[in-house]
Amino acid sequence: MRTQLLTANKFITALFCLLMSISSWAQVKPVILILGDSLSAEYGLPRGTGWVNLLEEQLARDKSPWNVFNASISGETSSGGFSRLPNLLNQKKPGIVIIELGANDALRGLPVNQTEANLLKMIQMSKKSGAKVLLCGIQIPSNYGQTYTQQFKKLYPQIANQEHIELMPFFLEGVATKPELFQVDRLHPNVEAQSIIFKNVWGSMAPYSNLLKKIP
Repeated sequence: MRTQLLTANKFITALFCLLMSISSWAQVKPVILILGDSLSAEYGLPRGTGWVNLLEEQLARDKSPWNVFNASISGETSSGGFSRLPNLLNQKKPGIVIIELGANDALRGLPVNQTEANLLKMIQMSKKSGAKVLLCGIQIPSNYGQTYTQQFKKLYPQIANQEHIELMPFFLEGVATKPELFQVDRLHPNVEAQSIIFKNVWGSMAPYSNLLKKIP
């Protein structure tokens, strides 16, 4: 009887150690957090066809240990992203944060300094958590007024320079001037545009290429 109890205890101990090992492995697997709006949330697209999915596929091909968590929401503003980020950082503990926000601020005509303040707070919060940051630059059409358009265009490089982070100059580079790459609403890129957007993102992630090959 005593021998059976010792055997059972050894089995339970071994099982516990195995479970703890699996749990620890899962926790250290690094995460790329994407905080964006409809441009990153597959709005109007078949599931699995957006640029974020293409990023996941590229990482898989490269046998990268990194996972992607897409926290993008259609209609999201910089204010909404800022309010959600603390919980996301706490729960996901990302090593890289990609911020693609601001387009909906412009659509609503929100003050540029308000967008600037929100983006700065998100970047600083991400950096404080230990994450690297990639900021996606957004540009808006000239029909919003020349002054507002120029202020918005200059906003992203100014922030990136100030915070010493990586910048994608224009998220929709190679897409924005081609009507055939948009859905019928003329606001959201279609499936064909997603590979171009992915290449924009992937190219801007080049400084992290070595990091993506390993667990930091």
